[in-house]
Amino acid sequence: MPSATVSASSTAPRLQGLPPVADARTRLVVLGSFPGVASLQARQYYGHPRNQFWPILQRLWPQHPQPDRADYADRCEWLLARGLGLWDVYASCERQGSLDSAIRYPQVNDFAALRQRCPQLVAVAHNGGESAKHARALHGLGLQVHQLPSTSPANASWSMERKLQAWQQVMAAHGLLDKD
Repeated sequence: MPSATVSASSTAPRLQGLPPVADARTRLVVLGSFPGVASLQARQYYGHPRNQFWPILQRLWPQHPQPDRADYADRCEWLLARGLGLWDVYASCERQGSLDSAIRYPQVNDFAALRQRCPQLVAVAHNGGESAKHARALHGLGLQVHQLPSTSPANASWSMERKLQAWQQVMAAHGLLDKD
């Protein structure tokens, strides 16, 4: 269960995010804003069953079956084996519910430390608009920065196919898609 405290200035709980999924093989990190309630409860990135993140990735690598959602550690290894990492721009924040618009008093993660942890890191891809607000900080680290359409179920204005196409372009640009 996520750790939460309530600050004196707000009735929203202070929530702690998830650790990065990244290692020395990571070439591109997908940055979300902050995990939603379902993800925090599951202690998994993109844990909401209607989030399109995991289905999009399976369609990007159809020849490599993705581990079941119950096998989160194996899913993370599946990502890392393809040079992909996961993290969020916010380490903690106050928020009621799951919407980015409800985020208050966020603390930004240490991207310089991530850069050191991942020597092959060349790019980040922001999963949605809230995350992309921090693109300038990442440019300063010498990383290419991309904004992708959010995979959240709240982003209903983009079809699955349109999202897939945008994600495919970014992954291909950084050599993460198989050549066969």
